[in-house]
Amino acid sequence: MKFYISTTGIKRVTISTTNSSAKGSTVATRRVNRRAVFPVVLLLSIVLPFLFVRIAFLVLESASACNSSLDCIGWRLLGGSETSLLREELTRALVEAREGHDTNDGDYRREGSTESFDVLVNEMTMNQQDIKTFAFRTKAMLSMMELKVQSAREQESINWHFASHGVPKSLHCLCLKLAEEYAVNAMARSHLPPPEYVSRLTDPSFHHVVLLTDNVLAASVVISSTVQHSTNLEKLVFHIVTDKKTYIPMNAWFAINPIKSAAVEVKGLHQYDWSHEVNVRVKEMLEIHRLIWSHYNDNLRNANFQQEDAHGRSLEALTPSCLSLLNHLRIYIPELFPDLNKIVFLDEDVVVQHDMSSLWELDLNKKVVGAVVDSWCGDNCCPGKKYKDYLNFSHPIISSNFDHDRCVWLYGVNVFDLEAWRRVKITANYHRWLKQNLNFGMELWQPGAHPPALLAFEGQVHPIDPSWHVGGLGYRPPQAHNIKMLGDAAVLHFSGPAKPWLDIGFPELRSLWNRHVNFSDKFIRKCRIMG
Repeated sequence: MKFYISTTGIKRVTISTTNSSAKGSTVATRRVNRRAVFPVVLLLSIVLPFLFVRIAFLVLESASACNSSLDCIGWRLLGGSETSLLREELTRALVEAREGHDTNDGDYRREGSTESFDVLVNEMTMNQQDIKTFAFRTKAMLSMMELKVQSAREQESINWHFASHGVPKSLHCLCLKLAEEYAVNAMARSHLPPPEYVSRLTDPSFHHVVLLTDNVLAASVVISSTVQHSTNLEKLVFHIVTDKKTYIPMNAWFAINPIKSAAVEVKGLHQYDWSHEVNVRVKEMLEIHRLIWSHYNDNLRNANFQQEDAHGRSLEALTPSCLSLLNHLRIYIPELFPDLNKIVFLDEDVVVQHDMSSLWELDLNKKVVGAVVDSWCGDNCCPGKKYKDYLNFSHPIISSNFDHDRCVWLYGVNVFDLEAWRRVKITANYHRWLKQNLNFGMELWQPGAHPPALLAFEGQVHPIDPSWHVGGLGYRPPQAHNIKMLGDAAVLHFSGPAKPWLDIGFPELRSLWNRHVNFSDKFIRKCRIMG
């Protein structure tokens, strides 16, 4: 057979057949329409290159996995989508790995932990292991990585804990230098306040501010910032309550750095003459808190911390505030100041940015405490935490009396009506809840002084404007869009572990606190307290 195509264009196709056994030749000529041939040629020009490339890729992919390239190509061409089959096989292997026994995981871990996914892929390729082995080894590698991450987070929490509750060398130095000054300088031993201001200490017409602290530098910042922004300075009376070891340096600091026009009283706990009944109740309170501390300390040692938040809650039991006498004596403020009716309480880690005079004029509607409850951080957001973050709602006595999703009121900037406090017996209610917690195996709340206070003050909280108190600045720095909020806030509260006087304090916030430190003072310079 001979096949002729005209070179002048596809106008005619001639097919001739020659039979060698015949004497003559029979020539058959057929004319084929070019409209029928052109699409066929065009289709072949498209399909043939695609088939060639596809076959080439299949040959390359199957070179290391198949004994016969032709067999693999035939299976892939005729057997459908290999992607779907591969997906199904991989899914089955992963499910088996997930549901596999822990003993199998141990076997794969004992074979040697793979440090990276690339190494694992190389080993699987070189050894030509099946996909099930790949799935089990991947699971073992990820499990090992999860354990390492969890261990690193636990160690970070412990390091953060110790860093946040240690006493910096500079602050220790400041107390020692002031104690030396107290011994050699008569002015440092001056009784505070001066005699002309003593009558103000019990006068209800003055604005009384209470601090319970053993941190001299922090107390100086609180008072300095309050005085700087006060428009009615001569009305201010500061009451600083401290422990016996800090009384001497605290008195020395404010004696040699007097506040003009304002009265400052420094009083040590050893100078209070309480009744036997009050002393017994205070000792009982401290003993119960010590038992709670011991309970959670034992949990910390014995727990394996499968949940990261459980680790944080147990570490919270080790904070000094859980055993601090000054921290727990907040609930005894009416006994500390029996002659006062209304006070503003400030924590040691706050900075005042606006005049606070209007707080003493605030009507609490017969409630005991005025505190920030509503959110300054937007809708469906609490400025602090929620009740479920402090209380154990799996216990019926808690779940039946409190709403787990409520926002807690914030300690740190509070107005206390001491008359109402005494009338509704807040302190006695506090002790009742402490005994309840002891009777229920110390499982009603998490460690700390705030949870029992939430229970004792239930129904006695009057919300105040959120701008009075912006807290949580010791947990994380604010977002860029919240910087203006910091400037508008009346009081900034560095609640949380990253206090501004510590090395772990956030640099972008430390300047808000440092501006009220007297860096020109000779004791500050000697102790190298740097801004």
